[in-house]
Amino acid sequence: MKYSLSKKRKLCSLSKYDLISPLHPICDTDIAVSPKHHLQLVLLGDSGVGKSCIVLRFVRGQFDPTSKVTIGASFLSQTIALQDSTTVKFEIWDTAGQERYAALAPLYYRGAAVAVVVYDITSPESFAKAQYWVKELQKHGSPDIVMALVGNKADLDEKREVTTQDGIDCAEKNGMFFIETSAKTADNINQLFEEIAKRLPRPSAA
Repeated sequence: MKYSLSKKRKLCSLSKYDLISPLHPICDTDIAVSPKHHLQLVLLGDSGVGKSCIVLRFVRGQFDPTSKVTIGASFLSQTIALQDSTTVKFEIWDTAGQERYAALAPLYYRGAAVAVVVYDITSPESFAKAQYWVKELQKHGSPDIVMALVGNKADLDEKREVTTQDGIDCAEKNGMFFIETSAKTADNINQLFEEIAKRLPRPSAA
């Protein structure tokens, strides 16, 4: 394995998934990125909102309803191909949502290029926690960080307690983009990462 045992990775339960699985094309963008562009992406949100399921659906195309609660954090990666044949490797840190691990989260979002804040559309409490993470990112994250607000479990619309408009309003207020997803049905999972790719800052000219 190519992983170096840095302090950060010692603090997490390292996943075995490190895949290169290009999608041709994943997005119709002309964004100028390096052929070996690597991005650190962190997922934040309450326990049980489906962060790990979103990542596994994106990386492996699978949904595991018996997915275990993340302890500390887990690391996965996925490399995607853009229309111009360049590639972007998302180095994904899936953080634990339990309160006792909250102090570890800054280790993963400081310096991250992308933060995906996830809540469960059936849980107002998880939406409130998502807003907390947005404030933390604004205080301590990179000023150039790309942030997404994700309402997951859209397949449970009949149990919805957080409206789509609530999510839109929160995202607009905080300069984020908003999308609702279902890791179970795969609805909008690829679109989430497509939109992230479109919003990446263009590298400076040499």
